[in-house]
Amino acid sequence: MWRIFFLVLSLCPALVQASVRPFELHQRLALSSVAGDKVVALTLDACGGAYDAALVRFLVEHRIPATVFATRRWLDRNPEGTATLLRHPDLFDIEDHGANHVPAVIGSDRRVYGIAGNPDAEHLRAEVSQGAEAVARATGARPLWYRAATAVYDREAVSDIEAMGYRIAGFSLNADAGATLSAAEVAARVRASRNGDILIAHMNRPRSDTAEGLAEGLSDLQARGFRFVLIRDEKVVSVGRPIA
Repeated sequence: MWRIFFLVLSLCPALVQASVRPFELHQRLALSSVAGDKVVALTLDACGGAYDAALVRFLVEHRIPATVFATRRWLDRNPEGTATLLRHPDLFDIEDHGANHVPAVIGSDRRVYGIAGNPDAEHLRAEVSQGAEAVARATGARPLWYRAATAVYDREAVSDIEAMGYRIAGFSLNADAGATLSAAEVAARVRASRNGDILIAHMNRPRSDTAEGLAEGLSDLQARGFRFVLIRDEKVVSVGRPIA
């Protein structure tokens, strides 16, 4: 779908200027239309920092799977957390979040939420490939998915990442806004989940309210009959348009 979008842009010069800004990729699970279905996918970013043991413990106890996007930096700093995830391969799939948590935008002067992007495409490819190598060393398997720092991209970065053979993971529901929300706010966002949503949250800030809020919200979804899946096991489709 994104290739079609970019082709349209190339044929419509009036849209190009508006499209050069970085954008989020919004995606949902492509589920069969069965009445009453309640299926969501939880994804957790492990950017840097520490390991949220309370969150992972809750997920294990409640048998809630999650796709974890881990940076090389997080894997190197948190061997205990990595080992815990690997002990539960049925619950946790570890995918690529880059080497050093660099946004997937190209240009020496480009920043996303104050974080510097890649000065050129070579640096972008190194960020992706070195992150993938770290995941492969930790798990014994090459990652299939990539999510960039901040989950924001530009068109050139998307093309380069896909050319490297990775699927880019978006989301449809931002559960914790980078682990900055209160527990009540996180819980409220999670409770608002709809069938097919892909949730994004964080597991690298144990001092935040994310674990408490997710525990409350996810418990509510379970009580309402929601089922949780890994994105590796489902078809994922892009929805709407890139959000500038």
